[in-house]
Amino acid sequence: MLILRSLLFTAFFILFTGLSLAVMAICTFFPRPGLHQVVLVWSRTLCWVLRVFLGLRYEVRGRQYISSQPAIYAAKHQSAWDTFIYFMIFNNPSYVLKKELHRIPFWGMAADKYGAISVDRSGGASALKQLIADTKDRLQRGYNVIIFPEGTRSAPGSKLPYHPGIAAMYGASGIPVVPVAVNSGLFWGRRSVIKRSGIIIIEFLPPIKPGMKRRAFMQELETAIETATDALVAEGVDKFPDTRAALADAKNNSNT
Repeated sequence: MLILRSLLFTAFFILFTGLSLAVMAICTFFPRPGLHQVVLVWSRTLCWVLRVFLGLRYEVRGRQYISSQPAIYAAKHQSAWDTFIYFMIFNNPSYVLKKELHRIPFWGMAADKYGAISVDRSGGASALKQLIADTKDRLQRGYNVIIFPEGTRSAPGSKLPYHPGIAAMYGASGIPVVPVAVNSGLFWGRRSVIKRSGIIIIEFLPPIKPGMKRRAFMQELETAIETATDALVAEGVDKFPDTRAALADAKNNSNT
């Protein structure tokens, strides 16, 4: 039954996202508020279907650490769920996306119009300068900038190297960076067909104030995110034993 519901949700996710992207592409020819409303409908519908059809809900912790001013949020990335949840939390999130994603038909048009930041990870110093310039531009325009420092999804219980882009953004912007932990991979894993019921927890952590040296900043950021994420993963496994399989699979894959 779980596999069937997961397959049905995956089919819905693909079809509904495809339809939504087509509508988003049309909206790029009009003022941005129209696109914003379509993105909200897309993200809210996905959250609603997950809750009603799969019994998968979410909880936001640490709201007191969400800045009243535009800020940079450095988040753990474990699942496709992470790619739309911030539209539910912030009015104007600007995701930092790898350049390849901007080349996807419809998706690239919508991302550019919405205000996403494109980063070329093979572009060297020029790409880093553009990332800094785009980050400053989005912050000045009132956007919250969302970046996944590892650059891609990592399985629960694992950690990938953190890219230097977040340190450059932190140093150049002169504003706090808010670490964000999550345990979404327990319920909606990378390349996993199975979607499990339960409660995904996303937790905003105390902001890292500006002015730290690069190495110290990166160490504090990684420690904060990874420590909190490990705790959320452990909590998720304890409360929802079915997720033990997801954690075991993740550990086996990391050892192969």
